[in-house]
Amino acid sequence: MNYTAVIAEDEPILRAQLKAKLARMWPELNVVADVGDGEAALEAIDEHRPQLAFLDIQMPEMTGVEVAKSLAANRDLRCHVVFVTAFDQYAVQAFEANAVDYVLKPYSDERLQAAVARLKERLSVVPAPTQDLDTLVARLSAKLNPAGERLKWIKASVGTQLRLIPIDDVLFFQSDEKYTLVATRDLDTLIRTPIKEILDGLDGNKFWQIHRSTIVNATAVDVVTRDFRGQACVKIKGRPENLVVSRPFSHLFKQM
Repeated sequence: MNYTAVIAEDEPILRAQLKAKLARMWPELNVVADVGDGEAALEAIDEHRPQLAFLDIQMPEMTGVEVAKSLAANRDLRCHVVFVTAFDQYAVQAFEANAVDYVLKPYSDERLQAAVARLKERLSVVPAPTQDLDTLVARLSAKLNPAGERLKWIKASVGTQLRLIPIDDVLFFQSDEKYTLVATRDLDTLIRTPIKEILDGLDGNKFWQIHRSTIVNATAVDVVTRDFRGQACVKIKGRPENLVVSRPFSHLFKQM
């Protein structure tokens, strides 16, 4: 049987190297997509429904661990996961999370061949829900944010004044190429902080990323609507905007 795979690795040279090595070691495997960030990985997996996913642990937009967590929450998208990492301290946690394997960068032929053999053994088994990813997410967040502190305030320039906006007052964040909009009930202001950097400092139980460029305060969500295509949009209490939910994050509102 020919199997399909998605590769997610943010370094183009290493991504091409992994794809080339897999083609040589496992010519029957069809790599249907190779992408450079976590959200693109979820979109590719949603589109192609592969049996395998090679996920770099540290990527823009979403980490590989966060991607795996989203897959675990959506039964239709579950596939066998191999974590790719430059940090061997994640190896034990990767297995605790029920990943099929992990591969250290740079990819050695011997180690990758062992991962391929392990995958071939597991492919006859239905992928199980990935377990204990919260611990791995927390450890990764601690590495990316060594202080381990949650954001309490957003610093924003309003005219000639510097405003400190309590994080609990923020209804949603929405970014474009240069700026991030901070929306509250009383004030909209623009900051230069990238949305990914903001996300790393937020409580994931309260602030939900619903799109590559949008994070919402879950306590401020009024209604979630769907159009005839199934496209979900979020309406925030007291705000006129309809915030689009992209497909990789639609599972957040699956029961709504």
